[in-house]
Amino acid sequence: MQQYRHMGVYGVLVKDNRVLLIKKGRGPHTGKWDLPGGTIEFGEEPYDTLIREFEEETGIVELRGTIRSALSYTLIHPFKGELEELHHIGIIYDVTLLSETFDLKADGDEQDSLGAQWIALEELPDLPVTPFVEQLLVSKL
Repeated sequence: MQQYRHMGVYGVLVKDNRVLLIKKGRGPHTGKWDLPGGTIEFGEEPYDTLIREFEEETGIVELRGTIRSALSYTLIHPFKGELEELHHIGIIYDVTLLSETFDLKADGDEQDSLGAQWIALEELPDLPVTPFVEQLLVSKL
């Protein structure tokens, strides 16, 4: 079985007892709710990844991020007819809006997100979520 490592940057934005999540459009978590974020491009600073990914997936550009933690998990999933083992590492930021004016990308980014949505925190235990959402939010409810 092939083993792969993936490192990404993700943001937790909670406002009015709701969290901003995206619905995954591909990968091992397709159809699950996830934190906005994604892969660090070669030579890119993690904070710049946060800003870029938030804009791509949510439409929000005016934000501030503060490092919260770094998490990881492993999972085995099918990929192109074979099983692969993935070690997913995430640098997690707490995100604050600097402006209330933005057009939320509810229809997705034509890449990894099927759309961004504000989800009430109390609804999270009943929704399919990624391991990072589970560790950071659901387990704290």
